[in-house]
Amino acid sequence: MFLDFFLLLKEHKVPVTLREYLDLLEALDRQVVEYNVDDFYFLCRTILVKREKHIDSFDALFGTYFKGIEQIKTADLYDIPDEWLAKNGERLFSKEELEKIKSHGNLDDLLDRVKELLKEQQERHQGGNKWIGTGGTSPFGAYGYNPEGIRIGQDESRHRRAVKVWDQRKFKDLSQDVELNTRNMKMALRKLRLLSREGKSEEIDLDGTIRTTSKNGGMLEVEMVPKKKNVIKVLLLFDIGGSMDDHIDLCSQLFSAARYEFKHLEFFYFHNCLYENVWQENVRRWDEKIPTEQVLNTFNDDYRVIFVGDASMSPYEIFSRMGSVEHFNDESGKVWLQRFIRKFPHFIWLNPVPHSEWKYTESIQMIRKIMKNRMFPLTIDGIGQAVESLKQKAD
Repeated sequence: MFLDFFLLLKEHKVPVTLREYLDLLEALDRQVVEYNVDDFYFLCRTILVKREKHIDSFDALFGTYFKGIEQIKTADLYDIPDEWLAKNGERLFSKEELEKIKSHGNLDDLLDRVKELLKEQQERHQGGNKWIGTGGTSPFGAYGYNPEGIRIGQDESRHRRAVKVWDQRKFKDLSQDVELNTRNMKMALRKLRLLSREGKSEEIDLDGTIRTTSKNGGMLEVEMVPKKKNVIKVLLLFDIGGSMDDHIDLCSQLFSAARYEFKHLEFFYFHNCLYENVWQENVRRWDEKIPTEQVLNTFNDDYRVIFVGDASMSPYEIFSRMGSVEHFNDESGKVWLQRFIRKFPHFIWLNPVPHSEWKYTESIQMIRKIMKNRMFPLTIDGIGQAVESLKQKAD
């Protein structure tokens, strides 16, 4: 079992030994992990990887070799043969054909159905509407179309309709030092200021100097005061990856402007909707998760909270337990968003999708409602409106 994976690692210069391979088999035999891709990944990495410098190579090889493995807790794991998911041209669907393809309607039913197919399917399928395959209208597979599918083995998003994605993806951090085109954003954010004098006295107090000099009979005595600084505290949460890749330059400009304007700035990443964990480094997002509950307990309610995301996702990701596109969440995204809203009375959501297009995406309307209509476009005018809203507590 997994001998080919062991040989693949050795072939690509990841130093693994036969002893480690046998330890992995023993751990699986003792059922240290059961039917969960994330747990299996961490078990393999713990046993087989000895140095941090080999983690990226291991991740890439793991993703290639185990592409398509399910995260199922109540059934046996199955390997999906690579040839089932190999791209063999793409079918272009007409508008009429797309409208005829119905969504499944229930996430639990969708997951149960893919378990059944994994037991029944024996060969590759291309262009169909039932089996795991490619180029068809089935909810399961790659390079086809379904308004509510499980994407398996596809290298990138195409229609952005998947409710689950089984391939581990890597996201890039937003740049913190982008200067090009950030000036207007800085000016808009600057309106969110609460100035206070704190720290070392390093600025001349002209009025104080005049008063003191007068009292001294004209003998000059310079009075110094601390500089005025913006003491507003900001908590910035960025949606990263997937459809947000289209907006990464704009978000990097916002990030750079915010870091320049706010001394008290904390930031975190999430994907699509807020769940039980966030992170600060995308390259280590699976290793260094930060519990969202910890964030809620760490920061005071005087922080201004800014969510940045396109809010474009499956409705399951917002309202359903286990609805996340990447993992099985115990509580819905709506629950976590509402916890933030209750804790932090000053909050807004910035959306990089043009305002005129919001009405075409159901999930944008859902998130907007949860955020009590405090959603604004990620434009200069939108940031200005958002800043004015952040000055007021939500109703």
